[in-house]
Amino acid sequence: MFENLTERLTQTLRSVTGQAKLTEDNIKGTLREVRMALLEADVALPVVKEFVNSVKERAVGQEVSKSLTPGQVFVKIVNEEMVKVMGEANEELDLSAQPPAVVMMAGLQGAGKTTSVAKLSRFLRERKKKKVLVVSADIYRPAAIKQLETLAAEVEVDFFPSSADQDPVDIVNGAIKHARIQHHDVLLVDTAGRLHVDSDMMDEIKRLHQAVKPVETLFVVDSMTGQDAANTARAFNDVLPLTGVILTKADGDARGGAALSVRHITGKPIKFIGVGEKVDALEPFHPDRVASRILGMGDVLSLIEEAERKIDQQKAEKFAKKIQKGKGFDLEDFREQIQQMKNMGGMMGLLDKLPGMGQLAEAAQSANAEKGIVQMEAIINSMTPKERRNPDIISGSRKKRIAKGSGTQIQDVNRLLKQHKQMSKMMKKFSGKGGMSKMMRGMKGMLPPGMGGGMGGPGGGLPPGMGGGGFPFKK
Repeated sequence: MFENLTERLTQTLRSVTGQAKLTEDNIKGTLREVRMALLEADVALPVVKEFVNSVKERAVGQEVSKSLTPGQVFVKIVNEEMVKVMGEANEELDLSAQPPAVVMMAGLQGAGKTTSVAKLSRFLRERKKKKVLVVSADIYRPAAIKQLETLAAEVEVDFFPSSADQDPVDIVNGAIKHARIQHHDVLLVDTAGRLHVDSDMMDEIKRLHQAVKPVETLFVVDSMTGQDAANTARAFNDVLPLTGVILTKADGDARGGAALSVRHITGKPIKFIGVGEKVDALEPFHPDRVASRILGMGDVLSLIEEAERKIDQQKAEKFAKKIQKGKGFDLEDFREQIQQMKNMGGMMGLLDKLPGMGQLAEAAQSANAEKGIVQMEAIINSMTPKERRNPDIISGSRKKRIAKGSGTQIQDVNRLLKQHKQMSKMMKKFSGKGGMSKMMRGMKGMLPPGMGGGMGGPGGGLPPGMGGGGFPFKK
């Protein structure tokens, strides 16, 4: 997420962090680089100007010159100003209305509205414990109605049927009535999109808004459209009283221009950010955490929250106790760790949120880490339960059978067994006194060539468990 911007800014700020003294001259050079990085990231020009001026004003003043570590203070100022541009803090949905609280989604076709309705309904059901009803008022695309019905079943929320021959206002009024009878807390309304902003679409959505009076009107926008995202948001904001923005497809956005421009241009908060195609890939937008990730400082808070939600705590406790008692770490355990990591968004999802792991994430990507992890799981799945519990019995003929069953080569099976043996040794160290520090020292040897060791590629791989210390997360 926002890799290009992160790379440019971290390189620029690294040059100033170690400076014993900051003068107007070296601040000017750094700010020029920051300005170029933001413009290349497709951040809107008025936003760039205001951002750079604010940083300059604070940096040239007393705040930096009196500090013992001026370079670090400068980075802190850049971070704080970035947070300010994106909106200070996360703003939650206001659902305090008489049920059902109606939330209307607006946006252009292809921005990800229908998927965002499903993601948001899952978020509200799972994390806010709300009873949710969804409805599609997109009478121009019957496929969109069918898509929402399918997604609603997938995320386990109720769906209110509609058809292309109905009026959008009648559809939503019918859904509100149904929601009242069935005691739904929230009604999410998917509206029709167009390929571009046009007056007919705007008139229709305005009429729908006036008729149903939603408590929240969210603008769904594709972050990969950069500055255009902010401009489209402004066009919608002129017609509808928007209450917030959902930024989609952020996982594919290397620039980050939309995230840094939308709030400033519309004055409306980014409330959620879509970070993948799966129905659970929607996160509340925390400007401080996103700024931290952009500046290469990681996002540990989001990682911990994700771990608490997605990791099976009972299995984690059981595994931790097993290791502490000095019992063996078999291939069943190894597979379990791989599955836990996949639940957390895979190797890239983890490295992206860990402080200072930007370069490691790039190395992981180039070494095709995710493919290596899928391959590991396939190899373990091709083994018999007995082989998984006792890897030492895996002879040459068994390796041949396992390789054939998993669509891999015998050397891939050998590599996995070698890796497992290394992890097993580390787990034994972990069970003894001072285990964690011994384990972290051993972690370097687990990293493959190009990363200090090889991610699922020749020479080994950074194992599930992040070299042993990361999994399972234990409360």
